[in-house]
Amino acid sequence: MVVTIKQQQQKYISSTGIRIFTTKLAAVALITSLLLTGCGKKSDENVAAQMLAMPVSVVEMQPTTVPISAEAVAQTEGAKEVEVRPRVGGILLKKLFEEGEPIKTGQAMFLIDPAPFQIALSQAKAQLAQQRARVEQTRREADRLKGLLTTQSISQREYDNATSENAVAVATVQQGDAMVREAELNLSYTTVTAPSSGVAGRFLFSEGALVAPNTSLLTTVVQISPIWVRFSFSDSEIASLGGRINEGNVKKVTLLLPDGTEYKHQGKLNFAASQFDPALGTQQLRATFDNADHKLLPGQFVRARVTTGTRDGVFLVPQTAVLTGDQGKFVYVVETKEGKTAASVRPIQEGGWQGTNWVILSGLKTGDKVIADNLIKVRPGSPVDPHPLEAAPGAAPAEAADKQVAK
Repeated sequence: MVVTIKQQQQKYISSTGIRIFTTKLAAVALITSLLLTGCGKKSDENVAAQMLAMPVSVVEMQPTTVPISAEAVAQTEGAKEVEVRPRVGGILLKKLFEEGEPIKTGQAMFLIDPAPFQIALSQAKAQLAQQRARVEQTRREADRLKGLLTTQSISQREYDNATSENAVAVATVQQGDAMVREAELNLSYTTVTAPSSGVAGRFLFSEGALVAPNTSLLTTVVQISPIWVRFSFSDSEIASLGGRINEGNVKKVTLLLPDGTEYKHQGKLNFAASQFDPALGTQQLRATFDNADHKLLPGQFVRARVTTGTRDGVFLVPQTAVLTGDQGKFVYVVETKEGKTAASVRPIQEGGWQGTNWVILSGLKTGDKVIADNLIKVRPGSPVDPHPLEAAPGAAPAEAADKQVAK
């Protein structure tokens, strides 16, 4: 009986020790698990903070000098645009040039049937010869009567009549001489010549057609070297250039072609209207450009850029970096406060475009870092990870940040 009680006591003590040991192990495991969980949360928060910082490209602001200029839609036109019309009517026999080819002043372009005008010239010459013979006859008659007058064989009246007839005959000769010159001139007009140099237009009458004098339009000749460019500026655009535009205050005029390239020759302003067009509210302007290679043709739409001076101490910002809000235009700049790098809104005043950049007149200072991309995802105060524009990170970090934001 005694042995049994001792055995039971030993078993109880043994089982109690195992339980106590097991309880201690569980407590240690719980504490370790809590410690590991706390460290994991801190690590996840750090990773999340790094992932949420939006990678952005930035441009550091440095003051520069830009030209004071403005652009406008312009259209080219020939310096001379001449309509070729016949001075005499008749049958159009022949065309003496090709459409679209260069033409020089005085070059023969059309031939009108000269036969009727040759006949008219022959008639005028015959009448002139007849009138000259009449002059000779009246002169001899006046000389004969003059001798008879001295012997009083005729009256003074008869002699005066003979002298008058001779004077009338002389005047008729002068008239006949003018008619001959007119006939010769009309005959020369049967060859229609170019009134000025330029490029010929298309034929408007075919050979064999009947053309009327001074009304039938045969073709056109357009002078395209030099070529003119016509454009206009509004009141606000002229104010941004410094006031009224004239030949004296314009430094240079350049052209931007339809493909975006700049025309190789600079132009010169050769006309500025003295008043604004009341219908459009603009000042009409015109510039002339060298066009020896005929790269420009009349009627083309281009852009004219007028420069009147330079502006110092301004900043250039990529066009994509400038946004528009309720209060006007603004940009995002990178600011670091209390160890945190975040995006901040900065209102600006722009002064137009310079190439692919905005000209910023105020709102920025030297050293500011303007965000140039990922602007659709950037918010005021949001953390950013800035990189220089030329060394912007790839797409992978941005995609990872998008995924983290989505979670």
